[in-house]
Amino acid sequence: MLSKLLFRNQDKKQLVIAIVGAFMGITFLVTSIHYLIKVNEFGEGADILGPNTIIVQKKVSSSSTLRLTKTDFSEREIQTIKQEKFIADVQPVISNNFDVSFETADPMVPRFRSDVFIQTLDPEFLDVKSSKWHWEEGDEFVPIILPRDFLVMLNTFMSAQGIPQVSDELAMDIKFKFTLSNETGKEWVDARIIGFTNEVASILVPESFMTYGNDKYAKGKDQLITQVMISGKESEFGLVEELLTKRGLESKNSQMVVGRLKSMVGTLFLVVLGISIIAVFVSGLVLIQYMQLLMSRNAYEVRTLLRIGYHPKTIIRQFFVYFVKVFGIVSALALLIFFLFKYFLDNMFASGGLYIDTGLSYQSIGALIVAYGIFTYSSYSSAKKGIFKEY
Repeated sequence: MLSKLLFRNQDKKQLVIAIVGAFMGITFLVTSIHYLIKVNEFGEGADILGPNTIIVQKKVSSSSTLRLTKTDFSEREIQTIKQEKFIADVQPVISNNFDVSFETADPMVPRFRSDVFIQTLDPEFLDVKSSKWHWEEGDEFVPIILPRDFLVMLNTFMSAQGIPQVSDELAMDIKFKFTLSNETGKEWVDARIIGFTNEVASILVPESFMTYGNDKYAKGKDQLITQVMISGKESEFGLVEELLTKRGLESKNSQMVVGRLKSMVGTLFLVVLGISIIAVFVSGLVLIQYMQLLMSRNAYEVRTLLRIGYHPKTIIRQFFVYFVKVFGIVSALALLIFFLFKYFLDNMFASGGLYIDTGLSYQSIGALIVAYGIFTYSSYSSAKKGIFKEY
């Protein structure tokens, strides 16, 4: 009875406009936050490098071949790149400055030996997390991260020898060893695989092992930095590409494609997110204004109810519950449409080769709860202010 009295003077047109705006805003808000997070997470579990991180080196030209220009990075060049506003971090990739070979040392596997190139990265950029990633002189073995191409080559060799090929898990059980040498000495060190990477073409070792080898077996040459890792800030990968072109740098094509794709899609969802926030804010504001207008139109009824003994909180509750229900229904419908969008978008991304995680991001649901909480508080405050104005 009380509800019929207070809501009989509604202008349904303005209410419908506010509901449609809130519905569209919430739907795109949840969708954009979800996919912005999933796109940024894309590749983190499969690649060894962090998000928006690439390994670069200087392009080799005819002048480089004739030693007229250098292909290594000086400390000054690294610091200059790091000072760019769109660069999050720059770290050198340390390479071996001594002769090293890599071979099998397992009676169950035929002997395979090759001279190799080893490197070490900043541990912060390693996605292969293991408690074994450390080495000290005297340890049983050196933990290594192997390029997947190397395993493919090893399997090709075994196939040619008529020996069964090995899986990732079996390869981690095979015993290997390094041979470190120079003109005056030689040393053998056991090694074990703890992970694989598609992003680095060399065998990765802990920094302590690299330091040990360079100190003991280097030929008196200065340590040259021929590659660096560059981490670009979110959605600014285009500026990183411009920097590479400007400075004559290059990177692995697959890393560039992933970085470019993530930056482009991330920017798109950031734009959608911005529009969604504005839409939710405006539609919420329209609903609050509609409540104020409704109370204004029912000012006589409100005053009459107060005079005949109704407590202000009772009337406040009527307006508050009504609009919270409206926003709740809109939010529930928006969440339902989001799941429909998610189903089609996940399939679309998979068809396009972008295999993002299909799990639900709790941050997007959290954003919906925050939006609902803000509207609930605003509704109560507005209703309280309007009713006590007539009290």
